[in-house]
Amino acid sequence: QVHIVESGGGVVQSAGSLRLSCATSGLIFTRFTMGWYRQAPGNQREFQREFVASISSGGWTKYAESVKGRFTISRENAKSTAYLQMNSLKPDDTAVYYCRATSDYDPDDYQWGQGTQVTISS
Repeated sequence: QVHIVESGGGVVQSAGSLRLSCATSGLIFTRFTMGWYRQAPGNQREFQREFVASISSGGWTKYAESVKGRFTISRENAKSTAYLQMNSLKPDDTAVYYCRATSDYDPDDYQWGQGTQVTISS
């Protein structure tokens, strides 16, 4: 059974930093692209989750324009864990952040974590 658990969220002041972690088990981590998405307050549907960043099994990274230069995604294959380092945080970054593992062999084969709340105070 696949488990995806995010951690590291919290409340931080504007311009501060947070590091989110996404620990996985039950999957072959090196065969999955890891992604971070976020869901702003008031948006309840899965399709309303906004792409933030992703890192492929080969280490290729992609970022949303809104976070480029501020956020860094990484992965540690030995620990089956992905990370999102978030710097220069803004109130608009307030959201629930979700980790998603997507199979490199089937883009429709993906799993979500339960999310972690990030709140940026101005």
